[in-house]
Amino acid sequence: MLLLDIEGTTTPIAFVTDTLFPYARARLVSFLSREGRADEASAFLAEMDRDSKSTELKALQGRIWEDGYRSGELTGTVFDDVPRAFARWQSAGTPIAIFSSGSVLAQQWLFRRSSAGDLTPFISQYFDTEVGPKRDPASYARIAATVALPPSSITFVSDVVAELDAARAAGMQTIMSLRPGNHPQPPHDHRVVHSFDEITETSA
Repeated sequence: MLLLDIEGTTTPIAFVTDTLFPYARARLVSFLSREGRADEASAFLAEMDRDSKSTELKALQGRIWEDGYRSGELTGTVFDDVPRAFARWQSAGTPIAIFSSGSVLAQQWLFRRSSAGDLTPFISQYFDTEVGPKRDPASYARIAATVALPPSSITFVSDVVAELDAARAAGMQTIMSLRPGNHPQPPHDHRVVHSFDEITETSA
């Protein structure tokens, strides 16, 4: 199985920081007001300011983005190699799962209304911080248990060394995604790819 991060792996970081985050921020107060929760807005805005990974904030953002995808205001951006890699891996019988800090709802809509069309038929499962933080080995152990596979048969692909280290500590294989616009990372010994074209079903 291939377990994929989103930001900096399937999707440019700029799409998240320059499109998704500002979209949610601009609509947060009105969204909460419709639900009679306007008094919670300042706390959520403060969490956004510090890029909190709280499950509650991520769930709220996901619901705001869902509105945007449904209305056509948002289209999920993926790198050009992603759809062809998904098709190749599926054809080879390699399951694809997602693990992102964004909520499962947000993940599903990004791939359902992506720039390459609906990619959800290629994805078997989605995981968010409900299973735990992305830098905690226990999160990856829970994912392996959920999919009923030994960790060694799962390859996690991410742009963050600390996440890859956690996955490796849980027994998974790891691949560093080095995409344009990704943040610099500390020295590491994880395998590096610049495109999903470099990941075959036999090398994953």
